[in-house]
Amino acid sequence: MQAVILAAGKSTRAYPLTLTRPKPLLKAANKAILEHNLDNLNGIADEIILIVGYKKEMIKGQFGNKYKNLKLKYVEQKEQLGTGHAASLAEPYIRDKFILMAGDDIYSRKDIRKCIKYNYSILTSTVKNPSNASELRSKRTRSQLTNFGVIIQKKGILTDFVEKPKSFVSDTINTSLYTLDKKIFHCLKKIRKSERNELELPDAIMLLSKSEKVHCVKARQWLPIGYPWDLLKADRILGKNKNITGKNSKIKGRIINSTIGDNCLIEGTVKNSVIMDNSVIGKNSVVEGSVIGENVHFSGTIKSKSNAYSAVNGKKVKIGRFGAVIGDNVIAKNTAIEAGCRIWPGKKISNKIIKKDLI
Repeated sequence: MQAVILAAGKSTRAYPLTLTRPKPLLKAANKAILEHNLDNLNGIADEIILIVGYKKEMIKGQFGNKYKNLKLKYVEQKEQLGTGHAASLAEPYIRDKFILMAGDDIYSRKDIRKCIKYNYSILTSTVKNPSNASELRSKRTRSQLTNFGVIIQKKGILTDFVEKPKSFVSDTINTSLYTLDKKIFHCLKKIRKSERNELELPDAIMLLSKSEKVHCVKARQWLPIGYPWDLLKADRILGKNKNITGKNSKIKGRIINSTIGDNCLIEGTVKNSVIMDNSVIGKNSVVEGSVIGENVHFSGTIKSKSNAYSAVNGKKVKIGRFGAVIGDNVIAKNTAIEAGCRIWPGKKISNKIIKKDLI
């Protein structure tokens, strides 16, 4: 069986981490998102078609043409024209039935196996407690419904997609993992561009469902990575709330429920955080609930708050408990960073209190 992974997007919501790498290369539990998915496809699929675009050379450089028992083929999406357009680029290489998935979420092996039992299927998840329209007042619930789209099903069969519902219609959302065959490409050729001027894959799935039964399969473990703080949840679940320390890293301080990348030096205290490769956390420093990029030298404090907010694409987003995000190649000496702040790559800071994003 073949699998198609859509990995071409720029992922502005994950800034500043994706300013220097494509989102599929972000790490949780010290393993790239794409690597988790390839591991879970190994033994199920024999060939992976990767639709790449943004910083494609980094993905090719890390994985090459083979990963374990999987052959890897790369197809470039030169323009970001939507998920439907990205999927259509795989058509010349598809033999018959195949798996299609997003490249920036983490899917489980068990869920993939459940989906491939059917000729056509869609992996679904549920939003917590949207039992009536009043629940849609919750910003978090509205965000999930808007970001993933709502699925309506009858006896386990897809009947409709609803984008941006204004009142309660369903608590089931699309995780962007499907099993399909060549018929989807005929549907992709018939759909029109959306309001965003993009070809949307769900529109083609909906068209397919008019002639074929698309089975809705409930996910047991699906880890969507939309924002930097989503990495912390994924890291905690995949790491089973244990510390993970990468190769050649030295821990002279204290780490608690955290993942430390390769070639790091930790002299302070790191708690509930992800520290990426080649980074240094200085003596007596404290880092809580944060994501620290590669080649960062940090000394000071980042303390998490339970009611942290951050700005994403010009909008204020409620995060919950979180510290901060530091992009790659930042040097911050004797610096206090307040919860919710994001530091863009390459910044040099010393003896400051950071209360807002440094872009």
